[in-house]
Amino acid sequence: MQVKIGSLVKFYTILLLSDGPRHGYDLMKELGEKLGKEVSASQVYPFLKVLEKSRLIKVKKVGDREKKVYKITDAGKRFVNSFIGRFGNLMHIAIEPKLSKCAHCACQVYEGGHKEKMHGRLLTFCCKHCAKSFKKYH
Repeated sequence: MQVKIGSLVKFYTILLLSDGPRHGYDLMKELGEKLGKEVSASQVYPFLKVLEKSRLIKVKKVGDREKKVYKITDAGKRFVNSFIGRFGNLMHIAIEPKLSKCAHCACQVYEGGHKEKMHGRLLTFCCKHCAKSFKKYH
């Protein structure tokens, strides 16, 4: 069974499980806090079932009330690492064209920064201090 991560609820679910075992209710509560909105059982439990069928998590009943605890498996850890790698590559592709390098220290600037015209060219700096330092030595 192929597991698809097509929503932030699924994304955060698998990330939270990779941090350690969780009860379903605790998982939903943490998801709500992370996403800043209420998360319903219908968003979480079917996905947990898919993860279980795919052997990416194990379910264990604990306590008198036999509450279910969801724990990631080794295969689940490999899945998360692979997914994070792919997600990171996508983010890099999306963000890289929007990056500028500071003309002085070469750090990458996503938005804003400080721009100054020097020697007939508009240069980008991460801050006015780098612009001042650059101007001093050029």
